[in-house]
Amino acid sequence: MRHAIYFTPDADDPLTMAAEAWLGRSAFTGAPVDMPAPDGFSAAAFRRLTAEPRRYGFHATLVAPFRLRDGLSASAVASAAQSFARGHTELAIPRLAITPIGSFLALTPAAACPEVDALASSAVDHFNGLRAPLTPSDVQRRRPERLTARQRAYLDAFGYPHVKEEFRFHMTLTSALEPEVAARIEPALQAHFAAVLDAPLHIDAVAVFVEPEPGADFTVHSIHRFGSAAQSRKSA
Repeated sequence: MRHAIYFTPDADDPLTMAAEAWLGRSAFTGAPVDMPAPDGFSAAAFRRLTAEPRRYGFHATLVAPFRLRDGLSASAVASAAQSFARGHTELAIPRLAITPIGSFLALTPAAACPEVDALASSAVDHFNGLRAPLTPSDVQRRRPERLTARQRAYLDAFGYPHVKEEFRFHMTLTSALEPEVAARIEPALQAHFAAVLDAPLHIDAVAVFVEPEPGADFTVHSIHRFGSAAQSRKSA
């Protein structure tokens, strides 16, 4: 089993519902969601183009998936999430944009949000003690030869290269795409999310996601509200 510390809006948030209709799965229930293919794409092709983010569920990564170190159980993650949530207060991203991140498309802040970057940096520090060391195969999957010196140092220290100064808040909406395919699908993304892009995204909790076994879909295990452990709740 792997755990991850993500942000995701509530299950009934309009952004969540739009994202689930795009990706074809709810991370809260694990159930499939009807996902009509955009014009110009077959149903099968569209499922391939959204396969990776569908497996991980709609989210923004704060702490990338990790295995627990020996002697710890899932309760340690929940306890750490509660203590983390107690120490933070709600913040907001004023507006979202559809943005290319490397070869995939994602929702990102339309302008820099230092408070969000600070939250992610704090999360990486807070949860790092729960993480089992990376195996040699884990390291190789990150293609260390392609990393900068700083990214490689972060991989060794935190199990993930895109943390601290390398972090960029994003909510992935496609798998890796060829440029021609990305150009074709971006207008469909803009149209699908048009109603929610201008609404502020309120970040008021962290979510514990779990992957029960290698290759399984990630699902929401629990939501931990900022400011009060008493408000933490288990996912439906």
